[in-house]
Amino acid sequence: MIEVLTSLAALVAGVVIGFSIRKYITESKRKEAQSTAEKILADARKQAENIKREAQVEAKDHLHSMRVEAERELKSRRSDLQRLERRLMQREELIDAKEKEAEKREKRIAAWEEHLKNQEMKLAKAASEQKKLLEKIAHMTTEEAREFLINSIKDEVKRECAMFIKEEEARAREEAEKKARKIISLAIQRCASEHVAETTVSVVPLPSDEMKGRIIGREGRNIRTFENLTGINLIIDDTPEAVVLSSFDPIRREIARITLEKLITDGRIQPARIEEMYEKAKAEVENEIREAGESAVFEIGLHNVNKELVRALGRLKFRTSYGQNVLKHSLEVAHLAGIMASELGLDPKIPKRAGLLHDLGKAIDHEVEGSHALIGAELAKRLGESNQVVHAIEAHHGETEIKTIEAVLVQAADAISAARPGARRETLESYVKRLEKLETLADSFEGVEKAYAMQAGREIRVMVQADSVDDYQSAVLARDIAREIEEQLDYPGQIKITVIRETRAVEYAK
Repeated sequence: MIEVLTSLAALVAGVVIGFSIRKYITESKRKEAQSTAEKILADARKQAENIKREAQVEAKDHLHSMRVEAERELKSRRSDLQRLERRLMQREELIDAKEKEAEKREKRIAAWEEHLKNQEMKLAKAASEQKKLLEKIAHMTTEEAREFLINSIKDEVKRECAMFIKEEEARAREEAEKKARKIISLAIQRCASEHVAETTVSVVPLPSDEMKGRIIGREGRNIRTFENLTGINLIIDDTPEAVVLSSFDPIRREIARITLEKLITDGRIQPARIEEMYEKAKAEVENEIREAGESAVFEIGLHNVNKELVRALGRLKFRTSYGQNVLKHSLEVAHLAGIMASELGLDPKIPKRAGLLHDLGKAIDHEVEGSHALIGAELAKRLGESNQVVHAIEAHHGETEIKTIEAVLVQAADAISAARPGARRETLESYVKRLEKLETLADSFEGVEKAYAMQAGREIRVMVQADSVDDYQSAVLARDIAREIEEQLDYPGQIKITVIRETRAVEYAK
């Protein structure tokens, strides 16, 4: 127990001693730590003061440098601003100067506008006066002058088109020539056509073949003059001591034949002599026409026939229908109609008169469009024939309703005369009609003086008025005629259109 107590007391004493020692040690450490802390704090304060001083110095230096930099930048910006201010001032001065100049210019423009208005009014007044003066001088209104100018421009455009067409045609002709020769040679090898000369040619005998060269003339001037004057085609080939005159118009061909025979007899063949002989031959043929008409009227026993009707009857002497001479056919119809009227107990005068005149229209049907029956009836009516005769003429082909016995007799006589064996051939009539229509078509164009169908209808020569058609318009005219022929006519092969423009100057030495 004592030991326990002793141990306990020792333990307590040890605890007390340990606590005292620990307290002492702790107090000493605390004091030491406090001293150290105060020292550290003093050092920290010193260090903080040093850092503060250094920071203050550094801040002052940085502030100074920033101030210097700011002052430098401020000075630079101030100089820039001053420079900009100077430029702005200069620009303002320039703008002010321009504004002043613009104001002056506006004033000048306003003055010029006023001046121009006055001038415009004066010019308008002068133009109006000049227009009235020009209209008075030209005897032409503004619309007429405008139309004249448009027509002039049209003519110029046509001329340029004609030049272009001519150039293109020449180029195309050159390119096609080789191929055309080949095609033609092959066609000749494969085809041979029979040519029949009906009553469209006349053969003129020559004293010798030497005369052919004289007819042709130097560089062909004689034959050109002859063909252009007579409107026929003069064929000079290898036929010994003979030339051929070809034309569908028998009167024209007869005039040409007589002209050529006179030239051969005279021996002087030149353009002036050709014209002289042509006029003489024309007068002879006109006299022959008159005599043939009078002879026909006398044979039938008619009276009081108009001279123009007599001349038209005479022209029928040179006209054929289906290979039958029209004047002889008319005489035959007149006799037949008269005989039939007598057999019926009627007066034969009216049927004979109507029978003789029934084909009168064929004398002028190449000059007037329409049926020869209606054309003849219109001509007979205009020249004083009775209504019975006119009706018989217009009804002999059934184009109008038959109303009289005389018309029936004329129609029957016409059929009898045409129906007898060998009286007519269809080919010639259709051929002549085609050539007449070809000439009529060409004559319908403005500026055409004469048109002649030649080469059996394979060529048409068109004589134009030199004062109304120039060289370039001639090319346009040839193309227009070709286009019209293509549209209106049916024909074999091709037709050559030759436009001839001739200018003559004649003066007499006195």
